[in-house]
Amino acid sequence: MENSIFQRHELKYLVTETQRARLEEAFESCMVPDPHGESTICNVYYDTPDFRLIRASLEKPIYKEKLRLRSYGCAAPEDTVFLELKKKYKGIVYKRRVSVPCRAAEDYFAGRAPLPDCGQIGREIDYFKRFYGSLYPAVYLCYDRTAYYARESTDLRVTFDRNIAWRQQAVRLTAPTGGRQILAPGWSLMEVKAADAIPLWLAEWISAQGIRQSSFSKYGEAYKTILAETRREMLGGIVNV
Repeated sequence: MENSIFQRHELKYLVTETQRARLEEAFESCMVPDPHGESTICNVYYDTPDFRLIRASLEKPIYKEKLRLRSYGCAAPEDTVFLELKKKYKGIVYKRRVSVPCRAAEDYFAGRAPLPDCGQIGREIDYFKRFYGSLYPAVYLCYDRTAYYARESTDLRVTFDRNIAWRQQAVRLTAPTGGRQILAPGWSLMEVKAADAIPLWLAEWISAQGIRQSSFSKYGEAYKTILAETRREMLGGIVNV
């Protein structure tokens, strides 16, 4: 069973197809592709029925947290998936992750079984679940990712996510991928992840392409759509009364 702890800065940028191509061309001198190649990342975000976690996150507080279940590609019930507790405090991201069988994770959240013994990280996740009390699988979100590492240090990582899709039906990792697209065709979300400050050469490359930092949140964008559609339905109901 794998337990992991990450602490790093994460910066996000929305990039066009042309900007991405130019950056990837420049990467050839300093970056190498992830050895696992491209991957499809699938997530189930857990939240309260009133979306307490994502609502708090979008208010941009000093401290925020979220809980998600992740797999690489569609998972079978006995496949290993990753339960991640992600926190952000004063711009630094702390991610604590444990690996568990998919069926065991689903049983845990459904209240059918305790979380398998995952040590200290498992106890933190269990406390988080008990603290919020009514967590349920709120949103499924998937995307295709291309990742790069710096030649000199694996502490620097750059990823491009495209085909970012979400749904509120079949919110489980064992279901086929797919959903409603968040970005317009040709756009990607670029994330720069570093243990320390971004190196000057990378900052200069990004600036040269006219790319500006964004506070983009995949789950947040999905929630904004859910909220807008809920409001329209309520207004429509009032009008039809």
